[in-house]
Amino acid sequence: SRSPARSPALSLARSPGLSPAPGPSRCGGERSRNASGTGGERSRNASGPGADVGAVQDTELRSADLNHVIALLEDTESKDLEEEQLKALKNVAKCFEYGLPLKDVEQIIKILNLCAEKVNEQEAFTEPLCELIKLCGLPFQKKKVSDEISYSVAISKAMAQLGYLMRVPRSQVRIQICKCVVSFYNMEPPRKLLLGYQPTSANYKIQMAELGGLAETLVLSLVLVENQLIEKLWILKALQHLSTSGVNCGLMMKARAASRVCLYLNDVDPSGQLLFRSSEILWNLLENASKEEIVNQLSSLECVHALKEVFADLLMHGFRRYDRQLRNDLLVIATLLAKNPAAPMVESGFAELLVALATFTEAKIPNPLVKGLKLTYSCEDFEMKKLLFNVIAVLSKNPGAVELLSEKDVMPALLHYVKPNQKPAFLDWSAAQYEELQLHAIAVLASVAPSLVEKYLSCQANALLLVFLEWCIAQDPFFGQGNSFHGTGGRGSKLAQMRYSLRVLRSVVSLYDEAVNINLCDQGAISQLLDILKYTVNKSKEKEDAIVLEIQADILFILSVLCENDLHRKDLFSYEGVDLLIPFMQMDPKKLLSGLGHNRVLLSALDCLWSCVIGCYVTEDYFLEKQGISLLLDLLAVGFSFPFFKSKQKNLYNIILGILVEFCDNPKTVSHISTWRGEKDQTAAKLLIQLWRQEEAELGVKRDQYGKIADVKTPIAGSFQKQQEVIPVPSHCPSFAVLEVLENIRAKIYSLLCKLGFQSLPGLSAKDYVTLAIIQHYIDFKAGEVWSELRAELKEEFDPVASDEEALKFILKVSEDTGRKVAALQTEVLENHHHQEIQDEEKVYAKIQAVHKQREIVNKFWKNFLTRTSNYEELKKAKRLQEKSIEASRSKSKTQRGAIHPTDIKGLTTTVSCG
Repeated sequence: SRSPARSPALSLARSPGLSPAPGPSRCGGERSRNASGTGGERSRNASGPGADVGAVQDTELRSADLNHVIALLEDTESKDLEEEQLKALKNVAKCFEYGLPLKDVEQIIKILNLCAEKVNEQEAFTEPLCELIKLCGLPFQKKKVSDEISYSVAISKAMAQLGYLMRVPRSQVRIQICKCVVSFYNMEPPRKLLLGYQPTSANYKIQMAELGGLAETLVLSLVLVENQLIEKLWILKALQHLSTSGVNCGLMMKARAASRVCLYLNDVDPSGQLLFRSSEILWNLLENASKEEIVNQLSSLECVHALKEVFADLLMHGFRRYDRQLRNDLLVIATLLAKNPAAPMVESGFAELLVALATFTEAKIPNPLVKGLKLTYSCEDFEMKKLLFNVIAVLSKNPGAVELLSEKDVMPALLHYVKPNQKPAFLDWSAAQYEELQLHAIAVLASVAPSLVEKYLSCQANALLLVFLEWCIAQDPFFGQGNSFHGTGGRGSKLAQMRYSLRVLRSVVSLYDEAVNINLCDQGAISQLLDILKYTVNKSKEKEDAIVLEIQADILFILSVLCENDLHRKDLFSYEGVDLLIPFMQMDPKKLLSGLGHNRVLLSALDCLWSCVIGCYVTEDYFLEKQGISLLLDLLAVGFSFPFFKSKQKNLYNIILGILVEFCDNPKTVSHISTWRGEKDQTAAKLLIQLWRQEEAELGVKRDQYGKIADVKTPIAGSFQKQQEVIPVPSHCPSFAVLEVLENIRAKIYSLLCKLGFQSLPGLSAKDYVTLAIIQHYIDFKAGEVWSELRAELKEEFDPVASDEEALKFILKVSEDTGRKVAALQTEVLENHHHQEIQDEEKVYAKIQAVHKQREIVNKFWKNFLTRTSNYEELKKAKRLQEKSIEASRSKSKTQRGAIHPTDIKGLTTTVSCG
């Protein structure tokens, strides 16, 4: 007889069912638990009827030697051991009926695997195997807190082995494994605890199942139960619980769970659980795993067809509320599939079914795909209607579905909602529901219209939208509900309807299709849009919100596109349009940082100015009379007052400078620019030079501390431009030096200063003149850069002939000489400025000296005055000096005639003139 090693946690005593050693049975005595009244002290009696149950449980555990059971099951040489093996397994199940200690789980799993091997040949092992699997569903028990971490690797492997037992071809075994997995998520505290043990944490088994990859194994096991409905339902139930975890969803995704589960949607199941659990698993996968990967797995023709069939069945035969909810869930999944261009939505016929379903209540022609279908006005059908609209918007972005949308009268169905709201009938959508459908349909129309332009024009959509917009600004007692996403901001008004109608016009106008634009203008769109813009401007005076600003921006954009390059339409824009544009350019700059959309409105207004005013001299002159150039320059100067504005709206400079350059074709513009003054009497020329320096600083152009040219070979090249390697490009492709002109504002500043002239510009400092010297030769420097690139490209391909090389060197030398000449001029300007500063300093110093000298004279006079008034002797002395001075001043000639009268008063003791 063999003497197997025993588990240290178990007793040395053996039961005859587990050990071949003889001895009396200790398992047949009656056991009971008898706790004392107050102290809870246990008394043990292995044979008497009043014995303690907890103590006996511990005794039973000590009697179960798991290593002996493993050895017994591994014994293949002895015969007639089946009964003894079954008794041993039964005893193990009895011993651990309240939970498995963590340290014994590994041995239990080994026993499970040994039993699984025997089940194939011996049917009697099926029930003990199920009983042992049931133990894995009981709470695990630990002695120490650290046991959960210490045994984590062993437990995770045990969970993996539990999944591998799905290979056993017994329905009871597979079902019991699934029940065990489900119990992980409904864990109840153990009825009794082993002495010295405590249960593991509630989520411990779930975490170990994630580490062991149990979910992936169960997905792969679906192949084994293709034709067994009950087993398949149990596996799906287990996967439904497992798929609530992101880790498990990742493992299931690796096993392509989405495509496997989707193919079961159409399987026959009277209970309906198969469809419910499969859809729940798909939803969990989409939420917790990579949505793109799951959609890719569902994009096979088989999966799309299965989804279509089950959706159609629920649509036509699902009358319960649960059926309608499940139908909508599948519709959301179908929408996600429609976003994937690789999904065969059109090829499978699913797209056609969805489009027919979306339009069958509005379309005049009945569709056989939805024959006999009756929709109720329930909440579920309302949600389905919105989801179907959303599917149309998604399909419109698929080039393969555009023809289908055109054939199935999608455009007329959506235009059905472009009409004033009416009072709902008794059996109809409520007012709030109809408004939500209306706004949703118009929003979808904005997505569909650019793809179906011909259908859009044939349905007279422009006329319908303009009539609808006229109703939007009419004084009508209609009050919007504003309950839905699309109705945001429209409660109590028609702003939501106006907003989405203008979005439709914006979407078709942005195609720059002349047929659409002509059709709009023939309907009087320009004057009507100006009326709507005036309405919104008055509305914004009451309350300025994001909806009104968005409407204004859309109107300005539409007007820009309509009037661009068409003089007649610019005449229609005329004075009324200019009067509406001026307030947008007088906007408080602080509003641009509000986040409501003022910056978008301002950019749209400037775009509208460029497209609708420039080129029409009558309108240009009116804009100049309204001091429009001053407003543009004020906007240009705002960046220096608001640094945040400058960083967030840099491209605004580009637009304003472009407009100013275009306006300079009008001879009256230059005088307006020259007379403009900003803060601290800043001139336009000084502002432009400051913008130039700011742009060069951002580009990393090399300058010395005085702003002079530091590199005569590349005087205007930025750091990024210098780092670019020369790459030969075709003749029709611009080089980097040419592209750089488009990416910054220096070329526009150069053009404006050319119009203003480089001489006699007021309000400039020496530093400004240094920069102005560079600006004046910008075109020469840029030409030098292009020639330098040309020479480098030629050398990349071949060596130029001597004459060409000499010519290229001469051209580059001229460019460098220009740089040296400008640098010398800058030095001269700075020296003259330094000399002028010295002269000015000397003049100021002389003036200061004169002032000090005058102060000394005044002080001396005052001192003498105080001396005369305080000292009589000094006063007499001063009197004598005064009299002597007077006498000396008289004429010495003797030509007097008649009596001589004295001019002073004798005896007067004062030095003040007696006259």
